Amino acid sequence: MRSARGAASVGLGIMATIATRIVPLGFLLLLAACQPSSPTLTASAAADAGADRGAALYAQNCVPCHRENGEGVPKVFPSLSASPAVLGDPVELAQWVLSQKRPASIPAGRYPTQMLLFGWMSDEDAAAVLTYVRSHFGNSAAPVTPALIAKSREK
Repeated sequence: MRSARGAASVGLGIMATIATRIVPLGFLLLLAACQPSSPTLTASAAADAGADRGAALYAQNCVPCHRENGEGVPKVFPSLSASPAVLGDPVELAQWVLSQKRPASIPAGRYPTQMLLFGWMSDEDAAAVLTYVRSHFGNSAAPVTPALIAKSREK
């Protein structure tokens, strides 16, 4: 059994470790947090951040049906590459993705599956993922903005 003096010695050793190692680390973290914020993102940096967000959202929500390469599954899930729905009116695309309002470019009955609803996405997230789809898989269409997503929800 340890004596009271031995237990106190161990306690002091722990306190010394905290004082010499953890407190300076905490101080450095606090100092770093108090630094002036970085300059405003440039337009290209903001676009890169949006593309990264779009890619992550695509991976989390779209890959199970449309696959990593956007090719879909023949006769089950449509390809996103050169798709008239993807390259066409972005408001119609947003309405299709968010509320299943089928665009004229997607004939009914062509696929036996139904598009999942993604109306729960924020305008920013929906814009990011649709911009990603419209600019990848061989597609080259204009970006989708959160304002356009908001407009598509109104119709």
